[in-house]
Amino acid sequence: MKDTYAEKLLRYKDVIEVDYSSNYMDNDACVDVLQDKQGQFFVHYLIEPSKFSVEPYENKFHANIEVNGNVMDMENRIVYQFERRIPIEFNRGQIEQISDKLFSFQDLFPLISGNYRMSVILKNSVSKEFTSIEADVNIPEPSSLQMSSLVLANRVSENSRYTGQNKAYLIGSRQLVPSPRNDFVRTDTLYLYFQIFGLTESLKQNGKLRYILEREQTEIPVFTKNISEYASDGEFYEEISLAEYSPANYKLKVSVLDGEGKEILVEQDHFFVSHFPSLPRAWTMGIPMAPSSDPMYSNILGKQYWQIKKFDKGAALLETAHRSDPNSALYALDYSRVLLEKKQYLDIKEIAQPFLQDDRRFDFLMIMGQASQALGEYAEAIPFYKEYLDHFGTNISVLNNIGTCYHTLGNAEEALIAWEKSLEIEPKQEDIRRKVDMLK
Repeated sequence: MKDTYAEKLLRYKDVIEVDYSSNYMDNDACVDVLQDKQGQFFVHYLIEPSKFSVEPYENKFHANIEVNGNVMDMENRIVYQFERRIPIEFNRGQIEQISDKLFSFQDLFPLISGNYRMSVILKNSVSKEFTSIEADVNIPEPSSLQMSSLVLANRVSENSRYTGQNKAYLIGSRQLVPSPRNDFVRTDTLYLYFQIFGLTESLKQNGKLRYILEREQTEIPVFTKNISEYASDGEFYEEISLAEYSPANYKLKVSVLDGEGKEILVEQDHFFVSHFPSLPRAWTMGIPMAPSSDPMYSNILGKQYWQIKKFDKGAALLETAHRSDPNSALYALDYSRVLLEKKQYLDIKEIAQPFLQDDRRFDFLMIMGQASQALGEYAEAIPFYKEYLDHFGTNISVLNNIGTCYHTLGNAEEALIAWEKSLEIEPKQEDIRRKVDMLK
């Protein structure tokens, strides 16, 4: 009996709705850490659930994919969270083309250096099915000598239309299509890609790469090649024909040798060559993201540094994102939260002021109230807080702040109203209760 269903239900019982609870799907998945041309690390991952259901409606077939990702460090601090929502619609011809194929969802996200535990939940809100993956992720320091995992692809598309953007397993203009099972047939070519981070000049000039296949503990040397023969710095791509290899399980081992032939790095992965003449390949869905120069990455990475309390790095990146696109409400709000921690209240008001004239103002009401209150502008802070409550509903912290502002202005009646409302929601606030008793 498989106990995966029970284990996943227990793990995600707080975040999976009841109507999903009996519809867990097995999956195959893989996770790889790769570096882009600007030196930023991205986590590439793919999930292939065991089935993919659609709902027919008016000669169309619908599904709705929801993806929730979570990254935690070794101290159980949440470093990054993300969400994707992808509505899908097929016509009958498209459904017939994919009905006998697996579905492969592929995605990526940037991550700062460190050791993490990631989890991703993929839900189909139409069929109420869900699946999930968990993986340990190591993002190396930029200067450390390290080798990425081996990406084994069964297909490659050259000159991708997404060239210049970030997309899962898109390397330059070359789109790799890996299978999480590393399954091949003899007519396939194995497309191998990996990276070596922090290559020294000595290794670039004198180092070698040794490729070995292993079958039933017997090593089959493939070839050895000088690192200097590769045109792209730190990136390595090879095509290995499988026509000569009989159906079996194999292990591919790639070693980095220094100038004296000593092995200093090694990575390996298993794959198998099937006895079938062909294998069904999954249809893939990937979400392209903006180029690495986009300020969204400074914003994401800045918040990640802030989460692990590397405040200087986080603040610098969040400021960079805001300065690059001052019209972005998201970047302005995230940077304003940093300024609140740094007690730069006048800067907050300057940044937020342009957004108070349109529908984006609601997101800034809380922080404008806090900044005004910290500056002693209590009469100005109260309307921000009250509009926040009108829009977002009751908030204990905001109610308490309103009470404090009114009390400081000498309006005991309004202070009592705010604090007593706060105590109705959460009676166990001894400090607020003492203030109420004192005023009464």
